[in-house]
Amino acid sequence: MYRFTAALLLIMVGSAARPAIAQQLPYGPTLTFAVYRNGEPIGRHTLAFQHSGADLTVSTAIDFAVKILGVTAYRYTHRGQELWNGDAFQWASTQTDDNGTKYTVRAQRTANGIDVQRPSGHEVMPAGTLPTTHWNVRQVGQTTLFNTQNGSQMHFNVTPLGRGKVKTATGWVDANHYRYSGDVTKDQWFDDRGRWVKTLFKASDGSTIEYILQE
Repeated sequence: MYRFTAALLLIMVGSAARPAIAQQLPYGPTLTFAVYRNGEPIGRHTLAFQHSGADLTVSTAIDFAVKILGVTAYRYTHRGQELWNGDAFQWASTQTDDNGTKYTVRAQRTANGIDVQRPSGHEVMPAGTLPTTHWNVRQVGQTTLFNTQNGSQMHFNVTPLGRGKVKTATGWVDANHYRYSGDVTKDQWFDDRGRWVKTLFKASDGSTIEYILQE
């Protein structure tokens, strides 16, 4: 009942923001969101960024627990790492436990494209395919991504909805609002630097999931 859909990991360039990942990354060492379900806190989603020359390593940690009458009814954990060289995706490795259902995904750039290894086998996707990790504003310009939870190929459309103000834990920021439809539906906001600042979507049980930036 409380299984989150693939929307959980598809939190996805507007004319106002086209950063070069390695040279103009709009983040500090970490980025943290508090995550709420129907207004109640359920956990955290944290990213860590580490540079080594032209290489960028991004680490993801997600921990959710939905409780009903004090009893944990649903638990979700995800750990992942991805490597970029400049703007070019190189590889990713993830482990997910979706309330007892476990996934391991490996993706590697090869001469033929992005080779994604998943529990059901593997698939070679086009070389420009990006992962569904949340931080990269360039995903707004894509129509296909690979899901870092289960390794599937996801197809979607993005509709810009203009500008607005987003509330964070420390105040308000101006941001560009986008809506996704297709294999995943959600609303996503990036600020003028291309920084991910908010996400809102419906989980598969109909509950509302909201990400609130803590920095």
